[in-house]
This record gives sequence, C-alpha cells and structure tokens, in this order.
Amino acid sequence: MVRICMIGTGYVGLVSGACFADFGHSVTCVDIDQARIEELGRGEIPIYEPGLKDVVTRNVQSERLGFTTRLDDAVRDAQVVFIAVGTPALPDGATDLKYVFDAARDLAGHLSGYTVVVQKSTAPVGTARRVAGVIAEGKPGDAEFDIASNPEFLREGSAVGDFMRPDRVVVGAETDRARETMEQVYRPLYLLETPIVSTSLESAEMIKYASNAFLATKISFINEMARICELTGATVDEVARGMGLDGRIGKKFLHAGIGYGGSCLPKDVSSLIHAAGERGYDATLIRAAHRINHELVDRALEKLSRGLGGLSGKAVALLGLAFKPNTDDLREAPALRIVHELLKAGARVKVYDPVAMENFRRAMKAPVEFGKSAYETAEGADALVLVTEWNEFRQLDFERLKKLMRGNVFVDCRNVYSPDRLEKTGFKYESFGRGKA
Repeated sequence: MVRICMIGTGYVGLVSGACFADFGHSVTCVDIDQARIEELGRGEIPIYEPGLKDVVTRNVQSERLGFTTRLDDAVRDAQVVFIAVGTPALPDGATDLKYVFDAARDLAGHLSGYTVVVQKSTAPVGTARRVAGVIAEGKPGDAEFDIASNPEFLREGSAVGDFMRPDRVVVGAETDRARETMEQVYRPLYLLETPIVSTSLESAEMIKYASNAFLATKISFINEMARICELTGATVDEVARGMGLDGRIGKKFLHAGIGYGGSCLPKDVSSLIHAAGERGYDATLIRAAHRINHELVDRALEKLSRGLGGLSGKAVALLGLAFKPNTDDLREAPALRIVHELLKAGARVKVYDPVAMENFRRAMKAPVEFGKSAYETAEGADALVLVTEWNEFRQLDFERLKKLMRGNVFVDCRNVYSPDRLEKTGFKYESFGRGKA
C-alpha cells in the first residue's frame, strides 16, 4: 500500500485518485474548491463518467479514499504526490501552467522525508523539470524529493476501464528510487502484464502530445478522404474498412464525420503547434490536421443550408450536445459552434442531449429551446441534425419523426445511418463521404 496525495479533483484527478484507491492504496484527494469537496463528501460526483460513482463510493466506504481542502496534512503524510490540476489553453494556443506552478509552490513547504512528486496534468515538454525547480526552492532543507512525469491516457466515457486496463503506463523519472516507488504505485497492473514504459522526463511528456497529435491527424485524414470520396463517388465507410484491415493502419479512429472535440485533442494539438513554433519550427502536418478539423463544422452547416435552401427562419433540431457519447463535457464540442452559427444565420434552434443539457444551459446562454426527447425536439422542425452519436439516437423511428417534423432534412454528422434507408423513408439525407458531390 502506498500513501498518495492527489492534488486536483477534476476529471483526471478524481478518476485517478478513485482508481488508485481501488488498487488498494490510501488516497487523499485535495482541492481548493470547498463546494466540490463537500459535494464529494456527500457522495455526489461532479462529472458524468460511467462507473465512477461506484468506484468512489466503494473506496470511501472502505476508508481508502478521502477528500479535503487541507493540502498540508495530505502532502505531509504522502509518499507520492500527484499534480492533477487544470492546464487550460491560452488564446495563442499555449498552455496555461499557472495552476501547475501554484500547486508546486503550495506543496513544497509541506514535504517531509522522501516524496515522489508526479506531474500528471498534461503539460508541455520541460514542465516537470520546471516544477522540480519550483519545489526545490520552496521545500524544507531536510526534505528529499524526486520528480516524475506520468501522463494520463483516459478517454472520457470509458475512463475507469482505461485506468484499470490501460494499453500502457508511461513513467518518466531520473532516479532508481523514483522508478521503484512508481512501480509500487502501479504494482496491480503488473499482474495484467501491462507494459510499463520507463523514459526520461521529456520523453514521457512528449509521448502524450505525440499520441494525441497522431490520433487527431488520423481523424482529420479520414475526413479529408471523406471529402474526396464525395467528389469522386467513392464511399468513405468502405474505404475506411479497407484501410483499417491493414495491420499497419488499424481500424480505430477512421470514422468520418464532424471531427474531434473535447478537452484533450484540440488543446494538445494547439499546444504542440505552439511549442514547435516557439522553437522555430512550423509543424505543418499537425497544423493541417487542426485546420481540417475546424472546417468540418462549416461543412455540416453547408450541407444543412443546401438541404433547407438557406437557414434564415428555419427551425433546426439538434440531437446531441456533448463532444462525444457517455460524457457531459462540452469543451470544444462541435454543437456549440453549430448552435452559434445557426442563431447568427437567423434560424430557430431546439436541442436535446441525454446528460449535457444543464452544462449547455450554463455554458451557452443562447435563445434556444430545450427538448425532453429526440421526438419532442424534432416536432415542427424543418431539419434534424445528429451531432453526438448517443446510443438512443442509433435506432430512431423515422416514420414517426417524419410525421412530427415540418420538413424532411436530416444531416447525420456521425454517419450513423445508411443513405438508402433514410431516402426510402422520404428524408433528404446528408452525411460525410458517402459519394455525393
């Protein structure tokens, strides 16, 4: 058993802390947000993540997991301290490291004995070494510490499973003592023969950015192929399947549509482009992937406008607001920009999402109507736009929808349905890369 302090109870900190407790460690999660700590103390989970509430409840009841605003006690008792605070994007694409360095300064004075301080938040290459410098300046003279970088690879909507059964664990460290301590932290995964990748601090940080940049590029690549398929008469679903069977390529992340959003890919791609630019290099491939992804919302709006003969005065129903299914996260969600552009064009907008409605109300105070189901949202609409592929949107009754709607335009931003099926039902169907110029 390792005594762990997790600084930050956001998405990464809460999931990681709860799962480390499930490994059998003693974990204290610290946050300066008193309201959030009280919420967690009542057993309320502030984010939507399947399975997380069960893990938190189980480990709080077993007294392996606790929540506090008292950083001093949590750090003083810990063998390992994880920094898992927010690293938001700045307007120029750089990463705001204020919260990381604040955490480093705050924890430094409470260190005692030997501690491994782990940079868990995604941060540019070189951040862990800078964090070590901040801690070295503020720590008591008799305290010893090592710095480590341990990037997270959690997908929203499946984060608990990703943590418990990861593809790999990456640990950047410079001393045998730090590496041995981190081996103890991840000991349960050795039984699953999970690959533990031991690297330098800089390589560990870069692995996270390189991984996300590659996934973003793969998504943008298949979306560029979808555009060419529309121009040539090919079908992107067939193209993706033929490509994906090649072991060198693989079938994952080859789904054409409206592209990626969320808190990781857009931010990390922008950060990597900015970091390269600071060093005099233009990351042209990654920049192109970023641009292609941004343009996909414009393509969806063009398809919608073409089907409706213009947007002004039209009633448009959106199904799905979160950037992906099984989360309530709206960060960089395509739906936000779609709604903004529709309202700007003079359309009337009605929206529905199974879990992200309240987040949408808070994030976008816009004159939109809120539905209670897919069918209630579609009532009286000229067009229906499927933005997020929640399971409940995968088997819609289009005969019923046709009777409820005023128009018959359906824009499928995730290529969930087959063109033949929708056109036979009487819909003017638009998707991505299905051979229509």
